[in-house]
Amino acid sequence: MKTPPREPLKTKYHSGAIVASSIHSGHYMSSDLLTRSGLSEEMRLREEDPFTNSWTKIVPNHINGVYSRFEFDINRPPESAVYKKPEDAWGLNVWREELDEKLYNRSIEYYSQAYRMLHEYYSFLEQKHGKFVVLDLHSYNYRRAGAEAPPSPEETHPQINIGTGSINKDLWGKLVNRFISDLSQCQVNGVKLNVQENLIFKGAQHSQWTHREFPESGCVIAIEVKKFFMDEWSGVLYNDIHKEIELALASTISGILEELRAN
Repeated sequence: MKTPPREPLKTKYHSGAIVASSIHSGHYMSSDLLTRSGLSEEMRLREEDPFTNSWTKIVPNHINGVYSRFEFDINRPPESAVYKKPEDAWGLNVWREELDEKLYNRSIEYYSQAYRMLHEYYSFLEQKHGKFVVLDLHSYNYRRAGAEAPPSPEETHPQINIGTGSINKDLWGKLVNRFISDLSQCQVNGVKLNVQENLIFKGAQHSQWTHREFPESGCVIAIEVKKFFMDEWSGVLYNDIHKEIELALASTISGILEELRAN
């Protein structure tokens, strides 16, 4: 892509009160940042959420990331949305040279624009439906020790982690419990999914911001899928497993709608 995207998010509204988002699926970086990057494309891709954007088709309403999280990270607070030092980014040397103020401010403006788009989108859903649910789809690495090293144990790294740390359980508890229960009944690769709540991720800025801005109407369920559907080091996708995860996620929609109607 030679010209910068016109908007930091790709959004689509068709109908309904459920949205699926993949805010970390973007891979684009501006050319003047690429020249300063200390990371290869493969290294950046390893920390992004490739292939999660295709899962958003389980509902008609989509929000997909465009820019790489290494340009700005929409799931972090504004003061830490642009990675500056290795400890901001899993110990990686993100930049060969420090970003100047102009480039930093541009990234922050993209970040702010993304949140303006989210506010407009969610305000529309609130006005049209009263309440809405966002399935905030992410993926996470579990083989950080290396391609040949043993993976992180299943006990501490479940196949799916549901982050509900900022959700008002008095308002949304039944819906969230229904979602987790329905997803836990699904099988992928012949084995029932290991779904845990808040074991390693509790939901970050996207969830927290939405619950502050739309406290009575918005529910963001942060869904972190372990990268067992791909090789996180080579980038190779395991198509069958990836598709089965999509079907498992899709199977929860009827229950969410039922709970929304009852809420």
